[in-house]
Amino acid sequence: MSDDGARLVIVVKPDGALLLRGPVRVVTDDGRLLYEGTARALCRCGASRERPFCDGSHHVIGFRAD
Repeated sequence: MSDDGARLVIVVKPDGALLLRGPVRVVTDDGRLLYEGTARALCRCGASRERPFCDGSHHVIGFRAD
């Protein structure tokens, strides 16, 4: 939960990305800020050219989640 009480909601898209809605801050393990905002999609298929973010590659490769 953020300081203002807003919550992060994670939506798992079938055979697609993880959608993050709410206060989002993505930081690398060495502390570099990659994204800060209110909505972003994270890659689950591993084929995105913008990892860790989704670029829609799961459609091209036919990704299927277990």
